[in-house]
Amino acid sequence: MNIVNLSAYKFVTIDDGAAWRPLVTERCAALGLKGTILLAPEGINLFVAGGIEDVRAFIDYIRSDALFEGKFADLQFTESLSEKQPFRRMLVKLKREIITMKKPAIRPELGRAPFVDAPTLKNWLDRGHDDEGRPVVMLDTRNAFEVDVGTFDNALDYRITKFSEFPEVIEQNRADLEGKTVVSFCTGGIRCEKAAIHMKEVGIDHVYQLEGGILKYFEEVGGAHYNGECFVFDYRTALNPNLEPTATSQCFGCRTVVSVEDQKSDFYVPGKTCPACHPDARGESRAA
Repeated sequence: MNIVNLSAYKFVTIDDGAAWRPLVTERCAALGLKGTILLAPEGINLFVAGGIEDVRAFIDYIRSDALFEGKFADLQFTESLSEKQPFRRMLVKLKREIITMKKPAIRPELGRAPFVDAPTLKNWLDRGHDDEGRPVVMLDTRNAFEVDVGTFDNALDYRITKFSEFPEVIEQNRADLEGKTVVSFCTGGIRCEKAAIHMKEVGIDHVYQLEGGILKYFEEVGGAHYNGECFVFDYRTALNPNLEPTATSQCFGCRTVVSVEDQKSDFYVPGKTCPACHPDARGESRAA
């Protein structure tokens, strides 16, 4: 494996995203990186990949270049390895939000949500309660198709199809969270941080986000209390608790996640169709 995959985000006020964009694009191109960097008034979200020396140079650039005025000096990265480049091109985009919730009053840069690190969470889950004796509820903030690839044991999953639905489903299901320690989680930390801030703002007590998301949890403690794999938004599709790509794939035709079992179907044609979209499938249910 000779490709390093980086992911990182930070909620921080960015006033000059439009001015930064061409300069960041130029530097990434010079380093031969590919991936996506999102810049918004509320912060940065990035997924980039390249050779190890180029990736290290990018980390130094984003943390220390004068262009960024020290805003990313403490930016923390999650790393994983792959045998080939997972992205086709390099994009630097300007967005209204780095993760869309449609709640503009939320300003994470004014204060982070309380967080729990992976070793502490594992300890809580081992015991079945937090340090104060409250039961721990794991709340999956990802989209339903991501959850189906893998999630924490007994996690709450409200089958959302996009993150902007999160505030409404929380309002509808507040009773599930009352009197408990709620740990929101997602792939890399960005959605669960914004989710935790929202829950605190609407008056739900004892809320934490999982620091660094599922991928950091895998990196630090492995797959304890987790069932399955973790969906990622690149060609690898899913990673196991060792942060290794698995045999799970994604249909080129309809973007449905295709399990190993579904890949045995006659309706699965790599690069074309799967049991969810093949014209002859006639509504057959997909394998669980």
